[in-house]
Amino acid sequence: MDQPVTSEDERYGFVPAARRGESRAYRRVGLAAAIAAVAALAWLAHARHQSAAALSMQTETDGVLAVATALPQRNGSATEVVLPGNLQANYQAPIYARTSGYVRRWYVDIGARVHKGQVLADIESPEVDQQLRQAQADLAVAQANRKIADVTADRWRALRSTDSVSRQEADEKVSAAQANDAQVLSARANVQRLRQLAGFERVIAPFDGVITARNTDIGDLVNAGSGSGAALFGIADTSRLRLYVRVPQEDAAAMKPGLTAELHLPDRPGVVYRASVDTTASAIDPATRTLMVELLVDNSKGDLLPGAYAEVHFRVAPEDAGRSFLLPANVLLFRGDGLHVATVGANGRVVLKPVTVGRDYGARIEIVSGLSADDHVILSPPDSIVGGAQVRVVKRAARRPDGAEG
Repeated sequence: MDQPVTSEDERYGFVPAARRGESRAYRRVGLAAAIAAVAALAWLAHARHQSAAALSMQTETDGVLAVATALPQRNGSATEVVLPGNLQANYQAPIYARTSGYVRRWYVDIGARVHKGQVLADIESPEVDQQLRQAQADLAVAQANRKIADVTADRWRALRSTDSVSRQEADEKVSAAQANDAQVLSARANVQRLRQLAGFERVIAPFDGVITARNTDIGDLVNAGSGSGAALFGIADTSRLRLYVRVPQEDAAAMKPGLTAELHLPDRPGVVYRASVDTTASAIDPATRTLMVELLVDNSKGDLLPGAYAEVHFRVAPEDAGRSFLLPANVLLFRGDGLHVATVGANGRVVLKPVTVGRDYGARIEIVSGLSADDHVILSPPDSIVGGAQVRVVKRAARRPDGAEG
């Protein structure tokens, strides 16, 4: 079998230099590849560790409740209370006929301004006129009877002094004269009554004001009294108006005479009128838990109309000014042992604090006790929040130098 031919140097273990350089290059390449593989494995292990750490941190972050907080605001200034009110005339009255008859003429219509004692209408009542004439005739008869009875009584007294007649007969004549005196008084009273009824044929204004209604016309038959027909006229004194407002019980203590209010009317946008508290009902209505308050409004210019709706703005200063706080109404938590608010402690954990609520202003609520000015109160806390839970504050309220929230 043929043997490969080798050189004498190779046979004795000598390798050429070119062959040796080529071998060393192969070894360096292999070493570099091994180093690169080890580096890739190390980087892959580090990346996996970093990803796991980030995932763990993200999981922990997602598990912590993110909250926004607010600082309590001191309730030191007056609070505006807006309530609906009804305007009414200072005086208003329906005017009925006081005598029966037909309307002969009316002199004023709606919107007319009248004065006290001014004639509004005339009523023709012939029955009353005839009754008055009859009463006057009855009075004349009674007076004539009294005259003859007085003369007869005087004569019988003279006869009695000479014992010409008995005492019984003299006393009867004197009593008859006294009875005639009483009849004269009765007839005179009847005449005066009918004269007053005849005077009611002229319908007059009871006070200065404006005519708000006219429910009659010429020829209408009217009956005396207020229960058998419609009022002939309506009259109202609008120089000053009364404003009635029902104030909730929590603000009733501030409703004292002299307290001023602003009025806003829908038919006069941008115009503000003034009113002052005149008196109150001094009692809370148990059905509505409100206090009826009466205010007076100057209407000498005639801008305001009775019966109108008004929006009444009171500026009410709390009696515990500076000692209570105002917070959004969404901070309250309802628990079995009462109302609480959730605050964030120094370690980022929840602290539930029981509070006492004062006035309810709708969007805001008054906290009378249970909080301090430095408490960071959680806004819109979930119902499931518990004390000691870890939270993450994403929006923290800051207090400006003037003490208000920022």
